[in-house]
Amino acid sequence: MTSLQRREQLIAVGRSLFAAKGFEAVSVEEIAAHAKVSKPIVYEHFGGKEGLYAVIVDREMRALTTTLTEALDNPDIHPRRIVERTALALLTYIEENAEGFQVLVRDSPSTDPSGSFNSLLGDISLRVEDILSDTFKRQKLSVKGVPYYAQMLVGMTVFTGQYWADRPKVSKEQLAAYIVDLAWHGLSRLNSKPQLLFEGARAQREAQREAEREAQRRQRGSQRELPAISCDSADSVIDTVSSTGTDVDDASASNETDAMNGNPAGENITE
Repeated sequence: MTSLQRREQLIAVGRSLFAAKGFEAVSVEEIAAHAKVSKPIVYEHFGGKEGLYAVIVDREMRALTTTLTEALDNPDIHPRRIVERTALALLTYIEENAEGFQVLVRDSPSTDPSGSFNSLLGDISLRVEDILSDTFKRQKLSVKGVPYYAQMLVGMTVFTGQYWADRPKVSKEQLAAYIVDLAWHGLSRLNSKPQLLFEGARAQREAQREAEREAQRRQRGSQRELPAISCDSADSVIDTVSSTGTDVDDASASNETDAMNGNPAGENITE
C-alpha cells in the first residue's frame, strides 16, 4: 500500500469511528487497530487524532459548502425554488455522506474553539439572509426579522436532516417537500407586524381587558334582574295600599249598617 493509499485508509477509518463514537471517545490506539497499523503510522501521517479529525472535518466542510453554494448560486430564480434546491442539496449530502455528516454535527473537540460546523451554518445563513432581504423588500415587508428567518430556515433544514439521517422512513424528496411546505407557506403568509396571540405581555393585557369586560357584563345583568325601588315608587305603593284599605273599611261599615236595618248586604230594595 502506497503512502497516499495508507493516508486515505486512515481517513476512512477515522471518519467511521468519529461518526459512531465522537471525537473524545476515540483513541489513536483504536484508529491504528482498525486500520491494522501501528500507532507511529497514525502519528506519521497526521500527528495524532486531532490532525486526523481536522482533515476529515475540512473535507466534509468543503463538500457540503460546494453542495449548498451551488443550490444558492442563482438568487434571481423563484424564492420557492431556492428553498427546494437548498433542502434537496442538504438531504442529498446527508444521504451520500452519512458518516461525514455525523462527524460535522457531533460536538467539536475542545481543541477546536471555532466550531467549524457552526461557522459553516453561519455562512449559509448569511447567504439565505441576502436572498430573503431582496424578497422582503419587493413585498414591502420589514427586513428587521430577516436574519432570524434565515437562521430558522437553515436550522430547520439541518436538524430535520439530522433526525432523518437516523430515521430514514421517508424518501429524500418527500422530506424535502415537508420542509418546503412548512417554510414556504409560512413565508408566504407573513404578517407585517407579527405578534403572539395567546402568550406574552400583549396577550396578558388582552386577557385582563376581557376579564374586566366580562365583569361589567355580569354587573349589568344583575342590575336588570333586581331593579332598585325609588322613594317615589315606595310612596306610591304605600298610598295605593292605604287608599285600598280605606275603601274596604268604608264598604264593610256600609254593609254592617244595612244588616242592622234588616237589609242583607248587596240586596236591592224596591219600593
